[in-house]
Amino acid sequence: MINRVVLVGRLTKDPEFRTTPSGVNVANFTLAVNRTFTNAQGEREADFINVVVFKKQAENVNNYLFKGSLAGVDGRIQSRSYENKEGQRIFVTEVAADSVQFLEPKGNNNQQNVSRGQQISTNDRQARNENPFVNSVDVDPDDLPF
Repeated sequence: MINRVVLVGRLTKDPEFRTTPSGVNVANFTLAVNRTFTNAQGEREADFINVVVFKKQAENVNNYLFKGSLAGVDGRIQSRSYENKEGQRIFVTEVAADSVQFLEPKGNNNQQNVSRGQQISTNDRQARNENPFVNSVDVDPDDLPF
C-alpha cells in the first residue's frame, strides 16, 4: 500500500510549536495549496491542508518559516481522534511531514539571517508579516519541482 503526499504552498499563519511531555518537538501549520483549475467566476481556489512535523524538522520550521512562506512538504496522510474538553470525539486528518523544504531564498520577505537553532522573536515575525505576498497563495505550475 502507498500513502505518500507531496505539497507546495504558503503558510496561512506562523507555525504553532510545542514540546511534548516526553521531550519531542512538534510544529503544526496549515498550507494553502492552489487548485489547478479556476471556478465559474475565473478565480483560483485553494485547499487548506494541516501539516504536523516532529523533532529537528519541527524546530527548523518554527525557526525559519512564518506566515506567507513558500514551503514544500513530503509526507503521509494520517487520521486520529481525541476527546475535547466538552467530551466530544474530534476527528483530525493531517499530513505527517517527513521533510519540509524551504522554497524561498534565505533573507527573502524581509527575513533576517538567523543562526541555526536561534528562536525568531515575536517582533521579527511581526515585521516580516508586512510582506506583500503574505495573502498570496498563487503557485505557478512552472515553479513546481516535479
